[in-house]
Amino acid sequence: MKKICTPIKIGSKTVRNRITFAPTVKFDWTDGSGIPIERFARHYELRAKGGAGLIVVEATCVTPSGRLAPTQLGLWDDSQIAGHRAIAEACHKHGAVVLVQIHHGGYNTHPECGPAKGPSAGLTIHGRTTEALTVDEIETICAQFIRAAERAHEAGYDGVQLHGCHGYLLNQFASPLSNLRTDEYGGTVENRTRLACRIIRGIKESCGSDFIVSVRTPGAEPTLEDAWAIADAYIAAGADYLQVSSGMGSEQINCPEGLPYTPIVWQGTEMHRYINGRVPVSVVNGILKPELATYIIENNLADTIDSARAMLADPNWPNTVLTGSSYVPCRNCKICFWSPFMPHRCPAVAERHKTDPDCVDYNEA
Repeated sequence: MKKICTPIKIGSKTVRNRITFAPTVKFDWTDGSGIPIERFARHYELRAKGGAGLIVVEATCVTPSGRLAPTQLGLWDDSQIAGHRAIAEACHKHGAVVLVQIHHGGYNTHPECGPAKGPSAGLTIHGRTTEALTVDEIETICAQFIRAAERAHEAGYDGVQLHGCHGYLLNQFASPLSNLRTDEYGGTVENRTRLACRIIRGIKESCGSDFIVSVRTPGAEPTLEDAWAIADAYIAAGADYLQVSSGMGSEQINCPEGLPYTPIVWQGTEMHRYINGRVPVSVVNGILKPELATYIIENNLADTIDSARAMLADPNWPNTVLTGSSYVPCRNCKICFWSPFMPHRCPAVAERHKTDPDCVDYNEA
């Protein structure tokens, strides 16, 4: 049996295989309430039914004032729990472990939702001048993350993923490129990761040791060694799983030439080598072909692989990896249909619709 088909223990849960569905935001599927409508449950259920061992539900904000878009999902209010419960139940019905990614935009908060606040003032991000959070505001955000995780636990999720990548708040604090503070939340790695580590410990204390805490963490920030030190802090605080992606400084790293995968995947494989089995490590970015997913796992370059576009194009992509069945491939479009404010019809979804008119996906009105 191929290793990618074998189960893996993540935290207290046994995941049935090594393929996970990465969090990808569905813009404009909900409204300003942040409540997941039934369409979300159907979307994630298709990926669970298609064979994904673990699913991470998209970036879900912990406060309305930290949203990346006015229509972002939320876990800032109890009224949102029922919709998330429907997602968790739909995934569990098909045997998948399911987490929800909890998120705050920080500097990258949408202008209609809140100010560009983060660790430091005076930076220019997307044409906006940043403001520094006060210590009291940081304390409030910490509590908001923990309360969001409590709601996720009540909804029936197996755990949460902290969004510590892609230039959002926890990444901004962890990176020396964007955190210029001189107080207890800036300077050393211990200080820069203090907020995320307090959140991890708080979630474990509140939701129990069986509740998975994953962190989506950079592979370089700005160096590989800096990213490893950040990961060390998260593991020491109680993180069960690292899902490695890009950060503020990932593009500054030179990657070896001739590799069969992207520089972001390579950074993840280097993280996997460094962590050396202390917790499982996942890699992501451009893993569109079953052969590449299998290669990464069979060669012990990562413990799991995160798929986004391949599984958006065809929810049955995991079963293809596992059994060799046919699939509709991602076309690797320059403007992917899940990008914000970029109307686009996925050609793979359109092709699936020819043989399955009832398929539920982005081309749905």
